[in-house]
Amino acid sequence: MLTSSQEAVLRFAKAIGWADLAGFLRENLQLCCCSTALLLAASVCPYLVPKQAVKPLQNSFITIAFPLVGVSAALDALIDIAAGKVNIHVLMALAAFASVFMGNSLEGGLLLAMFNLAHIAEEYFTSRSMVDVKELKDSHPDFALVVEVKGDALPHLSDLAYKQVPLHDLEVGSYVLVRAGESVPVDGEVLQGRATITIEHLTGEAKPLEMKVGDRIPGGARNLDGMMIVKATKTWNESTLSRIVQLTEEAHLNKPKLQRWLDEFGERYSKVVVVLSLAVAILGPFLFKWPFIGTSVCRGSVYRALGLMVAASPCALAVAPLAYATAISACASKGILLKGGHVLDALASCNTIAFDKTGTLTTGELMCKAIEPIHGHQVEVDRSKVACCCIPSCEKEALAVAAAMEKGTTHPIGRAVVGHSMGKDLPSVSLENFECLPGRGLFATLIGIESGARSGELLKASLGSVEYIASLCKSEDESKKIKEAVSTSAYGSDFVHAALAVNKKVVTLFHFEDKPRPGVASVIAEIKDHAKLRVMMLTGDHESSAWRVANAVGISEVYSSLKPEDKLNQVKNISRDMGGGLIMVGDGINDAPALAAATVGIVLAQRASATAIAVADVLLLQDNISGVPFCIAKARQTTSLVKQSVALALSCIVFAALPSVLGFLPLWLTVLLHEGGTLVVCLNSIRALNNPTWSWKQDFQHMLDGFKASIAMLLRRPPTSSTIQAASI
Repeated sequence: MLTSSQEAVLRFAKAIGWADLAGFLRENLQLCCCSTALLLAASVCPYLVPKQAVKPLQNSFITIAFPLVGVSAALDALIDIAAGKVNIHVLMALAAFASVFMGNSLEGGLLLAMFNLAHIAEEYFTSRSMVDVKELKDSHPDFALVVEVKGDALPHLSDLAYKQVPLHDLEVGSYVLVRAGESVPVDGEVLQGRATITIEHLTGEAKPLEMKVGDRIPGGARNLDGMMIVKATKTWNESTLSRIVQLTEEAHLNKPKLQRWLDEFGERYSKVVVVLSLAVAILGPFLFKWPFIGTSVCRGSVYRALGLMVAASPCALAVAPLAYATAISACASKGILLKGGHVLDALASCNTIAFDKTGTLTTGELMCKAIEPIHGHQVEVDRSKVACCCIPSCEKEALAVAAAMEKGTTHPIGRAVVGHSMGKDLPSVSLENFECLPGRGLFATLIGIESGARSGELLKASLGSVEYIASLCKSEDESKKIKEAVSTSAYGSDFVHAALAVNKKVVTLFHFEDKPRPGVASVIAEIKDHAKLRVMMLTGDHESSAWRVANAVGISEVYSSLKPEDKLNQVKNISRDMGGGLIMVGDGINDAPALAAATVGIVLAQRASATAIAVADVLLLQDNISGVPFCIAKARQTTSLVKQSVALALSCIVFAALPSVLGFLPLWLTVLLHEGGTLVVCLNSIRALNNPTWSWKQDFQHMLDGFKASIAMLLRRPPTSSTIQAASI
């Protein structure tokens, strides 16, 4: 790998026709690296390299390697100086060329060669932090195979005509052919065919999924076998894969506070280092009686100043925040999108976490279990003699009215009502003046119902929570009767409830069942036991149904019957009273205000609205909350690694700078210590790619388990043929 300036030199050589020179330089860069290693070995321990080999190495290094690395260093330094910057490239170039002018060409060449080698390694480690995004960008196709359709009927899979359309020109509603081994270009719905797909590279879900007609499929999913025709439901810019790439790249650009401070500090610090180095060079002979240039007995002040310039340069500090970029990519590989490194700092500072209930802790797929008349209905003595008791006359008419009002809504209760009405013989209902009241319910005027109402009579229907319907009653006594009927229902009070009121007199109660998501209890236990966070539930559902789910998943603090504005106020109050930060986890339907007010907002991206995605800080691409503990652990791991890296960087600067100024270290060894410290910082930052743990004890246990596994593998390895022959002898 070459640096940018070395690549520029090679491109320039090719552009002017010196292709042979370009090849010569590229080939001899390896010679430069080998010569550097051998000369370092000869300097550290003369016995490692024969004396007769050192002189030719020095000559080849000075004549070939030094010009190569020197040209690139000069270009980098000139570009930075022209831009008004004084950074590590400028400091190293000044130190190297000053060594040459002092007659130490070999030492100056070694300085630049080691600096280039160290930065090649740093670029490699930095590229590791972006590898997931690069793989995603390279995995999507450039074209989509759009099926040509005549009329409304799709052709059979065995007889298709299609054309290639550029991915960015693909329109919503297009029919796309996806063959085995290809990637789904955009989000869509399977219309024909079956296939097995994998989305591990998108969400971290390792298990292959079976896709059939009617299933939704995300853009970027890889078709392992089979053939499908997919109807595009989103454009490329709105598809899952594009959103992952875009958000991850933006996250790398959204630098955390520490990284921004280090960037600003680095330039000022570099200027201070130059001033201090000049001061050492000029004042050293007067204050400490050092020679200015140097002798065989004592290193000169200029030489010591160059050592200070190299040792105190902020290279290691500049790469200390690399752990943030690495952690963002590690989260992306698990299907977790962070909107910047600052989110990791915020997550690590939080001490409270609040969960929405419906769709977050539960499946969100409510099922209507029963429909019960509870108030204002006529008492039937003999149901066979009474065709209808009132308006709505019975469960069928109540279901018909509720389904008509909920048709087209996205709320889980609305989907459950509409789903329960499918396939049933219900009277037809016509609505007008439909109105949605967020956090309360629905209101509509019925202008037609097949039975039960007198001709031309308008009925006013309200559908919503029990509290909302009870508040519509004309008297307090009537409101109490409705609440008592709910609490004494024969079906119990643990279900999710919604009530339908017609003309504020006749009330019908709908009972819904919402089951906790599989594995939620273990997630909550991990957050409480290992992360040591205060866990609570914020929900708009009734108290009884909220506590039913809370008890099932292990949450002991519940706030129920909350409207969206109540959730917002609750988040603000808890953050103010408890101190520290608060994490809000929701599905994004009614949680957008609370998500925006929380220190960190986490949403399930598959369910979230555009508003919730815009205000959230973390997007979970998997449709569950199993990624929440991983996020918290990764944030704590990353902030710890960044602190360690800053401490390592400062230690390297101190331990290399002081001996250099005192004249104990040669310049090449100063560079080796400085760049070695930078590589140690890089290696420490790359640890953010590892799965996080909750304590150093777990880290040690994992390392011990890995060591035991390696030993066991070595012991189980079958003997080689040479070992068998030796044993037979």
